[in-house]
Amino acid sequence: MQVPSPSTREAASMYGTVVAIFLVILVATLQSSAPPENPFPYRVPLDPEGSLELSWNVSYAQKTVHFQLLVQELKAGVLFGMSDRGELENADLVVLWTDGDSTYFGDAWSDQRGQIHLDSRQDYQLLRARRTPEGLSLIFKRPFDTCDPKDYLIEDGTVHLVYGVLEEPFRTLEAINTSGLQTGLQRVQLLKPSIPIPALPVDTHTMEIRTPDVLIPDQPTTYWCHITELPDGFSRHHIVMYEPIVTKGNEALVHHMEVFQCAAQFETFPQFSGPCDSKMKPGRLNYCRHVLAAWALGAKAFYYPEEAGLAFGGAGSSRFLRLEVHYHNPLKIQGRRDSSGIRLHYTATLRRFDAGIMELGLVYSPVMAIPPRETAFVLTGYCTDKCTQLALPPSGIHIFASQLHTHLTGRKVVTVLVRDGRETEIVNRDDHYSPHFQEIRMLKKTVSVRPGDVLVTSCTYNTEDRELATVGGFGILEEMCVNYVHYYPQTQLEVCKSTVDPGFLREYFHLVNRFNGEEVCTCPQASVPEQFAAVPWNSFNRDVLRALYGFAPISMHCNKSSAVRFQGEWNRQPLPEIISKLEEPTSHCPASQDQSPSSHPVVNIGGGKG
Repeated sequence: MQVPSPSTREAASMYGTVVAIFLVILVATLQSSAPPENPFPYRVPLDPEGSLELSWNVSYAQKTVHFQLLVQELKAGVLFGMSDRGELENADLVVLWTDGDSTYFGDAWSDQRGQIHLDSRQDYQLLRARRTPEGLSLIFKRPFDTCDPKDYLIEDGTVHLVYGVLEEPFRTLEAINTSGLQTGLQRVQLLKPSIPIPALPVDTHTMEIRTPDVLIPDQPTTYWCHITELPDGFSRHHIVMYEPIVTKGNEALVHHMEVFQCAAQFETFPQFSGPCDSKMKPGRLNYCRHVLAAWALGAKAFYYPEEAGLAFGGAGSSRFLRLEVHYHNPLKIQGRRDSSGIRLHYTATLRRFDAGIMELGLVYSPVMAIPPRETAFVLTGYCTDKCTQLALPPSGIHIFASQLHTHLTGRKVVTVLVRDGRETEIVNRDDHYSPHFQEIRMLKKTVSVRPGDVLVTSCTYNTEDRELATVGGFGILEEMCVNYVHYYPQTQLEVCKSTVDPGFLREYFHLVNRFNGEEVCTCPQASVPEQFAAVPWNSFNRDVLRALYGFAPISMHCNKSSAVRFQGEWNRQPLPEIISKLEEPTSHCPASQDQSPSSHPVVNIGGGKG
């Protein structure tokens, strides 16, 4: 192995925040504030084998995240960081690496080719490095916003974490390229809301909905469905909290879980436990869609507000429940058995309010479509003032949690509250949304919706890899734009969504036919997906479709839980008028930053080579 030349060492010294530590001792406490007590309440495995584990804590007062990275078996180093969609190129990184003599820790970034560079500003601050019985523990911190253009802005919503394992020493940091490493990604919500945990009632009971000792299939992705039922004579109760149960050793394989209640219209449901896409799955299981609980990696227990609970059991409610577990097994590990699931905490002492779930966004209809090869096409759905005026109680409702949902091309989702024509607050927003990471998220602040308010849900899609238009619908290759909001008190309003007026879309197809000289079949026997498939997607047709969705009247679904619309005229409704929009968050960073390396000296933690 070639030892670094003196010039390399001098260059390393110039980057003063590079911290030299030694693998033999690896015990350090820098002159920095330690993380708070119970320092790392959130935890997630990074790799499928669970050999890399990340824990973290959030300080909103300091606008800082404390991280602990646990490496079970350190080889020649490790990199960890964040990027826009989980790619290793153009990523914000922290790197621990050795040159075969000393070991270094530094804030770095990767360029579009995956080449790693030391950052001229060291915003990741190492607090401690030590050996533990579980492995090497690195504790470091970083502000949400560093004002460094090379750094990732940590914000609400999904964060794509990336990692890489260094198998051999490197003479310099710049000699590392991510393309040659064992790498991967994990998705979490880093900025967990700081909400007081409400006390549970003294008569709280628990019920575990678990898979029955499943042999996890040795394939990358499996959705496992398991039907269970409530006890005979189970009366009406309120769910007040639920939490995950993950079989020990499978923490890196159990990706997310949901419990659904089946439709009350059927007296029985067949017993089934197997892959959700199995040909043996009874078709009636498709009627088990009412969400009772949902958990994803990194999430902790979910609590209902003290004044509300989610009703289940009793008259008019199905006794049958469907548990769905997503197993993520990219290494195709064999022989793992699993009994994971969700533990419901419930009480027979009903709270003041029933909690409800309402669907906002777009109707599942092919009339809303995204052209192919689009990088950021936006579709918007409305819950109009006419619907909320008619369906909400005079005192309004209070939204306390939200679950955003699209299919594979969704990239951003946001729901905004509009009052008197002015956007007043964001209900939920995820600028790094991933369809592969969907969880019910507690809101930092309860959002109150009054009669006459408007709720606007917009989804941004990327169809760069598609040759045909992507239409709305239930299929995984079709699209959705939904925000399932959890609120109280429960009302009859269960669906408040819109779609473009079909008559205006027919005019669009006529226009395309007339101006393009192409055979776009607008005949009655052609379905909307067939007509979209025939559109030649030049810039004119794209722009006209985008404009159509921005001005054409809408058809509203202002529906009760029975799928019956509230009384009124809901077709060809005008788009809600929005006269004032919320300002985009602005950076408080200085106009220019000094990008020269820091002059602080290298900190030597240990002595000698072991």
